[in-house]
Amino acid sequence: MSQSDQQPAVSRCPGCEEPLDAGDLFCGACGYDLSAVPARPHDRPTMAITVPAGEAAGAVRHDERTDPGARGGADDSGDFALAAPDPRTAEHAAAPLAAPAAGAKVCVACRSGQVDRDGYCENCGHAQPRERDHMEQELDAVAAVSDRGLRHHRNEDSFAVSSTALPDGSPAVVAIVCDGVSSASRPDEASAAAASAANESLLESLPRGTHPQQAMHEAIVAASEAVNALAQEPAGAMEHDAHRHQNAPACTLVGAIMAGGLLIVGWVGDSRVYWVPEDRTGPPARLTEDDSWAAQMVAAGLMNEAEAYADERAHAITGWLGADAYELEPHTAAFKPDRPGLVVVCTDGLWNYAESAQEMAAAVPAEARTRPLHGAQVLVGHALDGGGHDNVTVALLPFAVGPQGAGSACTAV
Repeated sequence: MSQSDQQPAVSRCPGCEEPLDAGDLFCGACGYDLSAVPARPHDRPTMAITVPAGEAAGAVRHDERTDPGARGGADDSGDFALAAPDPRTAEHAAAPLAAPAAGAKVCVACRSGQVDRDGYCENCGHAQPRERDHMEQELDAVAAVSDRGLRHHRNEDSFAVSSTALPDGSPAVVAIVCDGVSSASRPDEASAAAASAANESLLESLPRGTHPQQAMHEAIVAASEAVNALAQEPAGAMEHDAHRHQNAPACTLVGAIMAGGLLIVGWVGDSRVYWVPEDRTGPPARLTEDDSWAAQMVAAGLMNEAEAYADERAHAITGWLGADAYELEPHTAAFKPDRPGLVVVCTDGLWNYAESAQEMAAAVPAEARTRPLHGAQVLVGHALDGGGHDNVTVALLPFAVGPQGAGSACTAV
């Protein structure tokens, strides 16, 4: 096709807008070369495309020609079928979780997954609470509760409660409470070792006929040796390491024994024992003296109790169990209560929120003597409601004697 055949029919010169005659190749006014006018493009109008109903899917899904597994067309519901298999169908649904093995721990979060040996759920990955975060134990005549509290990342307290019989067949009830020293290494191990060793020592010596106060002294010594052993060098360590006792595992200990009508208490550190008479008109009492900076200031007459315990150094302990402790000085005392009451054995995680004997008595529920576990739970709740800044451990021992007049509720012997 020649170029002249492509020339459009124009009525005016594109250069000067003068009228043109049909067949002009140049403008008579300005000389514009009319052969330079571009050819008019062929019109390509937009048109509606009618697609047969059976081919509708083929018109919009191009991968069906190359994917033999793809399914075209709409299903009975009016939805277009998916190119990939529908995961909602039974054949592609996830297999149900296998039931945890018999005796295996079940996740506290999803209640279906099995917990692995690292403490995580194999199903949802949730970290499980550690066993020591909250512990409870109840025997016939004693109960104890220990809780991690609201601020600490682990529970460094520990306890042991037990009962045995004296040679004459009368009962002996034991409660040991230990508080790990957080600034030391492995404080949780130290408190557990001390509580266990002291309890075992008492269960061995009391049935032999050892006087309960002497048995308590020996139990504290046994607990100290158990904590000291934690600081021993591991195999292959240097023989002469001057720092091996530095920051050694350490804890405090407080314990109580009810046997033969006596109440024996023993302690090292700042955990405490309180006496709360059943008849709340009688005076309660604190039966231990802290091994602490504040107690030393009060004993020396340099401060009164309110001033000493308001000082930031108040809770710095001066006695503890551990390889880096000063010379071990177990404290023991014997009391002969003349009326029924309740013995409260606790760490400072509780008494920080009920420091005086009167405050502790007010926090103890009225039915605690008949329901010691409930009473211990209430006291732990009291500390948590107060802020729960520390681990909280308390053991309650109901003391039963017949009323004998209006004398002192708990008399030292």
